[in-house]
Amino acid sequence: MDNEQSVIRKVTVVGVAGNVLLTAFKLTAGILGKSGAMVSDAVHSLSDVFATFVAYLGVRISKRSADKEHPYGHERLECVASLILGLILAATGIGIGRVGVMNIISGNYDSLEVPRLIALIASIVSIITKELMFWYTRHYAKKIDSRVFMADAWHHRSDAFSSVGSLIGIAGAMMGFPVLDSVASVIICLFILKVAYDIIKSAISNMLDTSCDEEYEQKIREYVLSVEGVKSIDLLHTRQFGNKVYIDIEIGVDGNESFRSAHDIAERVHEGVEEKFENVKHVMVHANPVD
Repeated sequence: MDNEQSVIRKVTVVGVAGNVLLTAFKLTAGILGKSGAMVSDAVHSLSDVFATFVAYLGVRISKRSADKEHPYGHERLECVASLILGLILAATGIGIGRVGVMNIISGNYDSLEVPRLIALIASIVSIITKELMFWYTRHYAKKIDSRVFMADAWHHRSDAFSSVGSLIGIAGAMMGFPVLDSVASVIICLFILKVAYDIIKSAISNMLDTSCDEEYEQKIREYVLSVEGVKSIDLLHTRQFGNKVYIDIEIGVDGNESFRSAHDIAERVHEGVEEKFENVKHVMVHANPVD
């Protein structure tokens, strides 16, 4: 647990510090470099600061032990945090896209200022930095099995994509097509909205007790049927609870077995599944007699 808390703090500090510095640099470069796309990109990085705070709070709360009011634990709060993160991202994308679209349909392309070299440099720095932050956050999200930190990692990746759009738009504007700076803002918006949609969809799915996929359930079936004394599987229900899985299973055992023997078989299934499948939090096993 101490190691896990250390990882949470480390990822949060890197995420917040990195985004604050990058936001300041990109905003300055956008203003001095006369680039609307880079200013939009800076706003996106600023949203990453809030997103990382949301991810941090979600993970910290979800790791709390079960209590009287929450006997099943707090893992689902990770889904709530991911949902909030996705909504922040969607709002950011819509705001960025709106400005770009208004500039495009205005038709006053000659009045648009041509970006300067500092804006182009800022976009390159942003792409490299955000891609490194994506891999860093993704690594630790997998290490502690955190959905919300994984969502935060993809938030970093969406920022890298948006900076690619900025790079293309700024370069195009510097080559004599100023409208491309606004087109880049719209492209950035679409990238952001796609990532936001995926995060929100995943969060809602996990909040609705969605079952695990067929492949995962098949692995459970194969393992349970390999346990000595299990004759059949009469029912198998799985449900995702945050980043954990709950399982209800009915097994068939020899009807001539004693109650104690049938209980021992069920107990072996219970302990074996929880041991073999790391993200399984609890298994409820019911034994049916088989003639």
